Amino acid sequence: GHGVMPSTVCSVGEVLDMGYVMARDTVTSTVKIENTSTLTLPFSVQLESLSPTRDRDRQKIPSFLTSSVQRTEIVGTQNCNGFSVFSVSPTEGKIEAGESQDFVVTFSPDHESLYYSDRLKVLVFGKQTAHEIHLKGAARDHPMFVEGGVPLDVPVESLAVTSPVASQKALEGGPQEVVRSLLLLLEYVEGSAEPARAELTVGAMQSPLLAAKKAVEFSLDNAPELQRAGFALDGPKGALERGQLKRIGVSWVPPADLQTSDPPLVSALLTVKGDITESYRVLFMARVVSAS
Repeated sequence: GHGVMPSTVCSVGEVLDMGYVMARDTVTSTVKIENTSTLTLPFSVQLESLSPTRDRDRQKIPSFLTSSVQRTEIVGTQNCNGFSVFSVSPTEGKIEAGESQDFVVTFSPDHESLYYSDRLKVLVFGKQTAHEIHLKGAARDHPMFVEGGVPLDVPVESLAVTSPVASQKALEGGPQEVVRSLLLLLEYVEGSAEPARAELTVGAMQSPLLAAKKAVEFSLDNAPELQRAGFALDGPKGALERGQLKRIGVSWVPPADLQTSDPPLVSALLTVKGDITESYRVLFMARVVSAS
């Protein structure tokens, strides 16, 4: 007889990021798995959020009480309506030798959250894991988003309904509270000819749920104080059409009078205008690190 090992090739890596979508919208992505072995492979698909042991696994210390290094949770925010955030089709079948199978992953968030995630497992012969893919996505109630840096919030949220006071203020043109805080950490290698670099990304979403094609505008203020601390900005202001991304580049070279015991920490406000006006507090922190 001949012993044959099942082998497959997947069109995506370890992570499938569905990106930003409007809450209550639905987007799909296709994952292709090719059977590169000489035998027919029966397959089945599992989602971690539908695992029969999930309730037992959750009887642990809540993840927001542990440090970010210790957090191992795979399943993130869930829908309020009880339906799965991510779904996959087909869930079982066979892939003939030399053939491939398309899996359609659907992302259907029903409320705003930046922390939707799940894990997709493809099993062959009912027990052998062929591929594990981390699914992630984010949903917003408004057609713009800001990415980059280190988020200073907790990646676990309550499903309690919160008061829409901030959104109402923004619609009325009143003062808008800061939506999120972001930390940009720039590390300059001592003696380097290259400055330390970081960037923020501002995006405008494309969605059939959006009627008007209004541009999204953004501006990052507090330039004089940033310049005094040695920070240089590339593209701090701009406008976006739907479906576009723009990056705000930040570079830092330590000023001659820098006290290494007191690294600079400067705060600036990033204002993003779409259907409402949102503000993000950006903390610029820089330090000098040794080459070794």
